[in-house]
Amino acid sequence: MATTPPTTRHFTSTGYIVHRDAVLLHWHRKLKTWLPPGGHIEPDEDPVQAVVREAHEETGIEVTVVSTTSGFRFSYPAQIPPPLAVLEEDIDDPVFGPHRHIDFIYLLRPVHPPAETIDGWRWVGRPDLEACAPIATPEGEIVAPPEDVAELGLCALDAAKGWS
Repeated sequence: MATTPPTTRHFTSTGYIVHRDAVLLHWHRKLKTWLPPGGHIEPDEDPVQAVVREAHEETGIEVTVVSTTSGFRFSYPAQIPPPLAVLEEDIDDPVFGPHRHIDFIYLLRPVHPPAETIDGWRWVGRPDLEACAPIATPEGEIVAPPEDVAELGLCALDAAKGWS
C-alpha cells in the first residue's frame, strides 16, 4: 500500500495593519501577489512576537496586536492573543521546495500614526478591497489582490471600527 510522503510545514505570522480605513499591502515579487506584512516565526518566538517583528522590519511601523477576544480571567498560564484566523497555504519555493505555511493572521494597529506613503507599500481602502480592484505593481503591471487578502483586509477594517 502506497503512503503519502509527510508534508513539510513552516509556521508564519501575518498582520493586517489598519490606518484611516485602509490596510497596508505590498507587491511580493517572488510570489507575484499583493500581501500584508508577515513572515516565518523564528525559534523561541511566539506568533505575536513574530508578527510584530515582521511588520516593523518590513514597513518600519511599530505596531501592536489587537485581540479579537477578551481573554480569560486566570493569570496563569500566560495567554497569547489568538489570531483572527489560521490559514494553511501551499508554497512552491525555489529554495525550500514545495511546502505549506501554517499562517497565524493578526489585526495590527500602529503605535504612532504611520507615514501616508511607505516605499514599496500601498494603503488599500475599503472600496478597492470590496471590488478586489487591481493595483499597479512597482513594475507597472495591474494585479488584483487575492480573494483571501481582500476578505481578511475588509474584516480588519470592520474590526477597527470598534477600536478606541
